[in-house]
Amino acid sequence: MAVANIYAPYVRTSTATFELDPPTAEDIVSRMEGIRQLGLPYLVAEDGGRVIAYGYAGQFRPRAAYRFTIEDSIYVAPSHVGRGIGRSLLATLLDRGREAGARQMIGGISGENPASVALHVAFGFQQVGVLRSVGFKFGEWIDVTWMQRAI
Repeated sequence: MAVANIYAPYVRTSTATFELDPPTAEDIVSRMEGIRQLGLPYLVAEDGGRVIAYGYAGQFRPRAAYRFTIEDSIYVAPSHVGRGIGRSLLATLLDRGREAGARQMIGGISGENPASVALHVAFGFQQVGVLRSVGFKFGEWIDVTWMQRAI
């Protein structure tokens, strides 16, 4: 599955995700179904019929009181980074999240990822905090920057 192929290099080589082992295509399908069952968006971007990026808005936390808050995730194939695909996906996630009844969107950005921070800032997200050294990957402790926007 194309989504699993886009995600796997991020898992193996970056701190953009705290997963240590790439999920299987079956795992990805199960995750997609779970998000869609909640009425939340799971999007793919294509170029010439080939999947080049994906993004989704999942539950921020499982407790009922958080049900109006969602968290975005966007991954773009390395060959297509910097072409505005992430911007397009985030814009659509914001719209679809609002349509699904969400009131807040959270972006949790791990490691050094200035492009993701800039993308979120461009859409009106504000940094609301940094959790220091909460992830451990590749032999180092990693921070997570939290960004938030009303939708």
